[in-house]
Amino acid sequence: MGIREKLLDFKRRLSDRKMYSIVIVSLAVVAGWGIYQYQHAANLRQKLDNQYNRAFYEMIGYVNNVETLLVKSLITSTPEKTASTLQEAWRQANFAQAYLGQLPISQNILANTSKFLAQVGDFSYSVNNKCMNGEQLSDKEFNTLEDLHGYAAALGKSLEKLQQELAEGRLKWGELSQKGPSIFQKTSASLMSQEFENVDKTFQDYPTLIYDGPFSDHLSDTQPKGLTGEEMDVEAVKQKVIEFFGKDKVESVESTGKNDSGNIKTYSYSVRFKGAPEGQTASVDFTQKGGHPYWMLYNRPVSQDKNIDIDEAKRICKEFLEKHGFENMQDTYYLSEDGTAVINYAYKQGDVIVYPDLIKVKIALDTGEIVGFETKGYLTSHRERETEEPKITMEEARAKINQKIEISSSGLAIIPTNYNTELLTYEFKGKFNNQDFIVYINAITGKEENILLIINTPNGILTM
Repeated sequence: MGIREKLLDFKRRLSDRKMYSIVIVSLAVVAGWGIYQYQHAANLRQKLDNQYNRAFYEMIGYVNNVETLLVKSLITSTPEKTASTLQEAWRQANFAQAYLGQLPISQNILANTSKFLAQVGDFSYSVNNKCMNGEQLSDKEFNTLEDLHGYAAALGKSLEKLQQELAEGRLKWGELSQKGPSIFQKTSASLMSQEFENVDKTFQDYPTLIYDGPFSDHLSDTQPKGLTGEEMDVEAVKQKVIEFFGKDKVESVESTGKNDSGNIKTYSYSVRFKGAPEGQTASVDFTQKGGHPYWMLYNRPVSQDKNIDIDEAKRICKEFLEKHGFENMQDTYYLSEDGTAVINYAYKQGDVIVYPDLIKVKIALDTGEIVGFETKGYLTSHRERETEEPKITMEEARAKINQKIEISSSGLAIIPTNYNTELLTYEFKGKFNNQDFIVYINAITGKEENILLIINTPNGILTM
């Protein structure tokens, strides 16, 4: 082979290598682009799913709010309270509709659900306007509200069932366009035969754990009324900590800092108990003024074996409070979970329950050991009050409550307001349509001040 042929052969092989490289690079680029597109699409689907899940979650909340407000409107005894309740119902129904429209489901499938929410809003609004003029609900309006509440409850249950299926992965958002009719129309089909006109909307926050106190929102930056004594340094309060738990039980107490924010300033400590495993300590806060116990949490493992029932737990916790100077405390509500119970105690002055003076005690149900407490409400509000004499009788207060409620117990109670004041009220506990309620009637003016919807669960008590 001559030089010319060799050069041509080399050029040809070089060209082949270039083409091979180009092909390889091209394939790599295409594959990379494909992977990128796939990941991008997957991320987009996940983002959309997250948006749908959030919209669905919010819608369920608003539907539940509508249900709660509708039943509250049936219990109120004054046009003013009925008006404010239905006004919120109207707002919440609107919110539910807005989030319903964000779901990837054909609107013809959801037509009846959307129509129902619109009607709830319209009716609530119209009745609200009537009540604002001081007019009571007519029997027909009452029955309509009762029917609407039943439909709202049925819709809420269907939506919660659907949410569970989505959470467990048994149903995908992409499938709802096919499965939607059987899910949504199951509830809404019955609404088609109903001709509700001028229906309006309702609002209510998510259930609040009553063990946190149905009136705990009053704990703002006000001057603590139950905080007594002189200012103390960290070492002096440390001795208070040792005395609180008992010198015979405490191995060591270490200062871990202080908290100067808020209306109650505290020192923080880490407490090690004799015989406790390494690293098993209690975290406690005591007040800088007076050295009062403010907060404690003991992180020991708690067995799931419940050797102590809730009644025995209440007795032990009350003895604990009395031992440390908290007299005349009465248990109110509780929450039980993870082998422990958190029990609410309110101060009782004579025959009056004083809800602002709140202490929470956490007890381990395996041994009955106190593993936590909080005295913020008590230290913020406690003092001996000079209460007014009621200007209306118990019977007169009862007459102001919707007569459809079956009253099981009653008594006097002091409740806080949103304006850092307190009200003397009559507290009535009762049932309506097998649902537990608490109604508070102002003992001075006779005004209906508050209604709490009580939800009994195996683990404790909730309120709305």
